[in-house]
Order: sequence, then structure tokens, then C-alpha cells
Amino acid sequence: MRFVRAFWRFLVGVKDLLALILLLILFGGLFVGLSGGGPAVPSGGGALVLDLKGALAEQPADARALDLVNGGDAGGSQSVRLRDMVRAVKAAAGDDRIKALVLNLDGFTGGGQAAISELGRAIDLVRAAGKPVLARATAYDDARYLIAAHASEIWLDPLGAVLTLGPGGAQLYYKGLLDKLGVEAHVYRVGKFKSAVEPFIRSDASPEARAANQALINALWTQYQQEVARTRPRAQLAAYLARLTAGQLPNLSLAEAARAAGLVDHLGDRIAFGRHVADLVGADAKAGPGGFKTVALSDWVDLNPAPSGGDAIGVVTVAGAIVDGKAPLGTAGGDSIAEALNRSLARDDLKALVVRIDSPGGSVTGSDRIRSAILAAKAKGLPVVVSMGSVAASGGYWVATAGDTIFAEPSTITGSIGVFGIIPTFQNALGKIGLSADGVGATPLSGQPDVLRGTTPVADAMLQAGVNQTYARFLALVAGARHIPVPTVDAIAQGRVWDGATARRLGLVDHFGGLADALAEAARRAGLDPAQVHPVFVERPASLRLRLLRMLTDGADQGAQGRADDVFAGLRAAPDLAAARALGDARMILTGPAIQVRCLVCGAALPPDPADLRTTRGLLSHAGF
Repeated sequence: MRFVRAFWRFLVGVKDLLALILLLILFGGLFVGLSGGGPAVPSGGGALVLDLKGALAEQPADARALDLVNGGDAGGSQSVRLRDMVRAVKAAAGDDRIKALVLNLDGFTGGGQAAISELGRAIDLVRAAGKPVLARATAYDDARYLIAAHASEIWLDPLGAVLTLGPGGAQLYYKGLLDKLGVEAHVYRVGKFKSAVEPFIRSDASPEARAANQALINALWTQYQQEVARTRPRAQLAAYLARLTAGQLPNLSLAEAARAAGLVDHLGDRIAFGRHVADLVGADAKAGPGGFKTVALSDWVDLNPAPSGGDAIGVVTVAGAIVDGKAPLGTAGGDSIAEALNRSLARDDLKALVVRIDSPGGSVTGSDRIRSAILAAKAKGLPVVVSMGSVAASGGYWVATAGDTIFAEPSTITGSIGVFGIIPTFQNALGKIGLSADGVGATPLSGQPDVLRGTTPVADAMLQAGVNQTYARFLALVAGARHIPVPTVDAIAQGRVWDGATARRLGLVDHFGGLADALAEAARRAGLDPAQVHPVFVERPASLRLRLLRMLTDGADQGAQGRADDVFAGLRAAPDLAAARALGDARMILTGPAIQVRCLVCGAALPPDPADLRTTRGLLSHAGF
């Protein structure tokens, strides 16, 4: 028995040793993965591949663990961080190991005209360094072609097309549905152009909203065409669209017509494109037909981290809808941003602050919470420079009033200086199913706003007074920050949305430029050399759990299974995105604060919330679409 016990202890010891070895291997692998270990650049260099799946975003929304396990895409809702793309491309311009830049645009879904233009400027640096930039897609829509126009060669699938149809489209209006359901929307607003609430009280756009929206669309489309003309002078975009809309494409396929108009250089499938790139950077036999030496974007980003030398300039990002309290990344939680900024200020190592805004606004109190935290930074003597992304409107502009100076892109969507409130009541809906409500109160305002019995005139007057007071506060903030008389601000406010170029002429914006320009200006205002500073991004890092899951799922063909790349696939997906944005807008209005500073017209410039996109596609799937 003594021998048996000794032998058993030996087996247990071997088992424990093997378990320990396996754990060491596992955690060693996790450490290597998280630290970006392993070969990243092939011998002799290769092509940096920007495989853009999803939309460009200032701050990608936190992924759900289930989404990463299921492939990471959740039906096309993923996004890529703009600043990582810009940094990677700029690094490629000056590194001899990168022989070419390849833009794979089949999975690219946009993310805002200003964001695409900023990435395009970085791509221009690669071309200026004498390196080829090659773009390829099965089909090009507005967003894909705008970034492809910065390439030295554009490839198109022979079965594809260039469908640059211009910004704009339909918006859902809910008035008829609410009437059928018996829901009454009580609206309180200031500004004849504050059209955010029109879908709840009208079946179409008002003349004022239509005129303002058309002016915005025209300005953005003009800037789009000017950028294409500057980066690709041989592209006959206007003539091509004229023939396309007139149906004048005799004896030509859509792809051949695009090549004849100079919009693309070559027609070819993936293998032909790959072989062409291989001729430039070297072939990769292990990758199969059309394989070439590649440098993965994720590896290149890890190899080129943000600079860390010199003085620190804080960058606080206000991205997504502004809400009260705390919120995950991708949504601008007032408390989350303020607390992160306060923690950074407590370390007392920041020399200046850049506020990067890519938000259509939202909660008044959430916007003011962020603004107050920024003012606390100014009170410590830090210069504050505002940098607007694709959208910085309504509550986003409220936050911007805390800055010393404002940078924007010509295609930034901004303004929307107006306030609205909406209260739905259900007395008619209850009556449709035989229910009613009654009760007593201590005062005429007890229980108001009463969503079961309807609001009273006294309650309506009180809510409208709150909206009026908030609007007056908004005008005063803008007037004080921009040194413009209040009546002048009121004339250009009224809830109207402006493009960045017009906003600059009106005095709402000071300079054109991106985040790098804002960082340089912040350094100069702090008395520092712009070349001797580095940004410190003031935000909560992704959780260890999500980082581990991203590492374990990295390299999978995320979102590719079942993906359609044909010429009309992007057009077919547009209703999904529009419905998801409408769902998000309705959710924000009906469940958010009663009084909001939010721009609903701006929604098309930003990717929809992943949760809203999942819900929309689930509903469409159950409905048989």
C-alpha cells in the first residue's frame, strides 16, 4: 500500500506539473499576443494593407464579447479608429520597409466625409514619398471612391461599378404611425430650423427644413467633387454621372464606362490585382494565386505607437451621442468624460488640452457637464483647442464653446444651435384598448407631464419656458465664446445646420485643419515646440477581457461569411443603416432627457449604434426581409 500511495502522489505531481506547464504556455502566448510579438514585416519589406472593414470612427464603440466570439462584425457594425489609420499611413510614408500601400475597400462603410478627407491627406503623403498606392473594390460608392481617389491606381472588378450618387436620401417620418397608435407627441422647441422633432409632428419636411438641408447637402457635394478633382484630375466625375443618370451607356458595362471616364485605371479580379501588387513588392507563394508580401495593419499599428517623448498634451474625445452619467466608449457620457479629464488634470502633467468632437449632441446637462470639466482645465492655465471631426453640432457645439479656438474641416457638419423637447402621451392609445386614467393632485402641476392623461396648458407653458431658457443660455455661451453679439448669433442659430466652410465664414469656426493641426496649435499656445510634444488620450482603455478576446479572434475573417460584394450590395444595405439610425433617434428622443440639444440631420455622417443595428436587422429578419 505504501508503494501505491507513493505512486499515486507521483502521478498527482506529474499532473500538477503538466497543468503548470500548460498554464505557462497559455499565459506566455497571451503575453506575446498582447505585446504584439512575432514577425510583422516580411524580409525585404512588403505592402501595408489597409483592409478597411466597417466605418472610420473617432472612438469605436465598445464591442460586446458575444460579437467578437461570433466574428466581430455583428452584421456590419464594427468600426476602425481614425487616428490609428492616420498614424499608420504616415509612418508608412517614411519607412523603407513599406514598398506600397494597398487599400482594400470592399468592407468599407464610410464614417463621415471629414474623417475620410483626413485619412486621404495621410495617403497623399505616401504618394508624395514616391510609393505606389493601390485601391481595389468590387464596387465603389461615395465613401469608397472618395478615399480611392487619393490612390495612384484604382482597380475595379469587371462586374462592378462606380456609383457615386451624392449625399442625401429619405428620412422616416412617424406622424402617421403615431396617429394610428393614438400617441400624441407634445413638442417644445426654439428655432425655425430645429427640424429634429419634425418626424414626430409632420409627415414630410417643412419648407424651412428642406431648404436648410438642401443647402447643406449641396455644400458637402461640392466639396466632395472638388476633392476628387484635386486628387484625381483625370476623373470626369460630373460627365460620368450625367451619362449615368440619363442612361446613356451604349455598348458599355458599368465597369467599362467608369474606366472610360477616368474614374478607375484597371479592371481586374482579386487575383489579377494581387499579381500586379506582387510585381511591385514581391510575391508570397504561401498565400496562393495573387499572393503578395503584406504587412498587416494591426502589426504595423503596434510597431508604430503614438509618440511619447516631450511634453504631454491631453486629448479628450467627445464621440457619439452625449448622454448623462457614465457610458461606454463610443457614447459621450458626461460623467465618464468629466471624471477621466479630472483624473488627468490631477496628475498635473498636461501642458495644454485638445477637445476632439465628433458628436451630434444630445443631453443638455451631459453637454454642460463636459464643458464644465474643460473650463476647469482652463482655470488651471491650460490652453484649450477644439478640433471638430465629421460632426460637432448642437450639444457638440455647446461643448466647443469652452475652447480658445476651433478647428474644423470644410466638410464638418456643425451649428444646429437650437433646443427642443418632446413628451409623448398615451391617452388616446389607452382609449383604443378600453383603458383610461384619472386621479387627483395637490396642485395643477401634480403628476405633470402626465403621459397617461395628457399634458395641461400650464405644464406645456412650463416646459416651453425651460426650452426658451436653455436656448437663451446656448446663445449666450456662443456669443461669449465667439465674441459675436447675441442677436447676430440668434440669426445664424435657430437650429440650422452648417457645413464647416460656411461656419467659418459665419464666425462659428476659426481655422481649417485636423487633429494634428489642433495639437500643433495647442503646443504653440502653451509656448512649446509642436515637434517636441506628444498626445495623451484622455479616455478609459478597453477592458482586459475585451482585449483578450480581440487578440484571440484577431486574424479571423471577421464579418466576411455571407457578405455580399456585388455592385448593388451597398445600396441594398442603405435601408438597414437608415432604419438603425431612425431607431436610435427615436430611442434618444423618447427615452432621453425631456430637453435636448441634438442634431438628427447629422446622423448620416456617423455610423449607427451597433445595438440599434443589431435590433433593426433582427426586426427585419423576423419580418421576412
